[in-house]
Amino acid sequence: LSSIISKHQMVSRGEYLFQEHRPFKSLFAIRSGSFKTYSENANGEVQIIGIYLPGDIIGLDSTNTNTYKSSAKALEASSICSIPFNELELLAAKKPQLQHYFFALMSEEIKRSQVISFLLSKKSSEGRIASLLLDLSERLGLNGSPAEYFRIPISRIDIGNYLGLAVETVSRVFTRFQNNGLIELNGREVVLIDRHALTETAKHNV
Repeated sequence: LSSIISKHQMVSRGEYLFQEHRPFKSLFAIRSGSFKTYSENANGEVQIIGIYLPGDIIGLDSTNTNTYKSSAKALEASSICSIPFNELELLAAKKPQLQHYFFALMSEEIKRSQVISFLLSKKSSEGRIASLLLDLSERLGLNGSPAEYFRIPISRIDIGNYLGLAVETVSRVFTRFQNNGLIELNGREVVLIDRHALTETAKHNV
């Protein structure tokens, strides 16, 4: 891959990595920082559809089209590597193991979308937010160990949009979690105090 990946580049907070309906040319691997992806309908309504963290690859949902299916915006100063898709296809044709690797990545992308769909259709507001915190903990952890302390990359407004909740509900749930000793919260900095209780809360469907 090193033969086709461009050197890493910095993306400022609020800067677009790509925009919906623009020509699809590259995938992007996140070295540091975080991004949100979102789609906008004809009425101008925005729906956040993904949160991407270091190690993730953005743009996989657009590989079967000529344009990007969503827009990607940096949530903080971030570093990425660009992977030209036409060159990747040529390389994958010569290296079956690389092809299998990207099939696995695409499978994970589909699985994550299915999890979000289930989360939005079934879980209570507490269950949705507990699931989000546990997901971020797993993905931001090191060496396979979940992180107990981390910074939530998105705002409460974005959390509400992503999880289908009013921002007031998001704030109430965070306060309830803190008062009940499940978490400690300071701005966006969070410490998971009672992972077991969060896990049980994440299972609630009503």
